[in-house]
Amino acid sequence: MFPEYRDLITQLKTSDRHFVQLFDKHNDLDQRIKNVESHIEHATHEEVEIMKKEKLLLKDQIYSILRKSDTAAQ
Repeated sequence: MFPEYRDLITQLKTSDRHFVQLFDKHNDLDQRIKNVESHIEHATHEEVEIMKKEKLLLKDQIYSILRKSDTAAQ
């Protein structure tokens, strides 16, 4: 996710607790969705759709933090 911000992500993961929480929750949801799609976990279609929407919201929040931090660093 966001390879152009790889260095900034590494930096924020060591200095911004809120960013880490968002990033970890996004990754957890991503893994759960993959597990359901691979039939490792069970979830209803509605539950998967809710997880996907939450994951997208988290991704938007992460991107916003990255852009703001990148602009501040310049």
